[in-house]
Amino acid sequence: MPVPVRLGLTGGIGSGKSTVATLLAEQGAGVIDADAISRQLTTPGGRAMPAIVAEFGSEYLSAAGALERDRMRRLIHSDASARQRLEAIIHPMVGQETFRQTRLLAEQGKPCMVFDVPLLVESAHWRKNVDHVLVVDCIPEVQIQRVMARNQLPLHEVERIIASQASRERRLSAADSVLFNVGLSIDELLTELLQMSVRFGLSSG
Repeated sequence: MPVPVRLGLTGGIGSGKSTVATLLAEQGAGVIDADAISRQLTTPGGRAMPAIVAEFGSEYLSAAGALERDRMRRLIHSDASARQRLEAIIHPMVGQETFRQTRLLAEQGKPCMVFDVPLLVESAHWRKNVDHVLVVDCIPEVQIQRVMARNQLPLHEVERIIASQASRERRLSAADSVLFNVGLSIDELLTELLQMSVRFGLSSG
């Protein structure tokens, strides 16, 4: 069985990264979404919740048993160590689930494993564990428009999120391939993706 290509997929908020992941899945890739795994760990009854409550207190547990995300977000903004403490709980669990999903997709014979990781550029671990990095690029003005429309967030909150992520320049410097996603329809985005998909072990036909 051929060894699948391990493709790291990343991009800033509002870049269209999730749309690209969906298009890759439609072309036969197996997609592992680190954000989705992380969210699952903090849903009602999620595996990370007991450790989070033990570390931060029961006020970070909602009535339904999920993470109080807004409260945690405020704490992270005010306490520089809070993010590291939270990540110390969640990241190892994300790694375990990523390994499990990777093994299952390999057994299915997927030619390409897409690791959809928002913080791929910031993580030395991820960069050395993928064969190819695809960055979905976007100008900040368009990111802001998309996120404000999608998430109903105020301008200052979107700007804060963008500022907390790796800079556009840093992402581009880490890229093996770049998909510039501004002004493209879904069909045009797919056409661009198909032109480079052979690099990822996927058929371009």
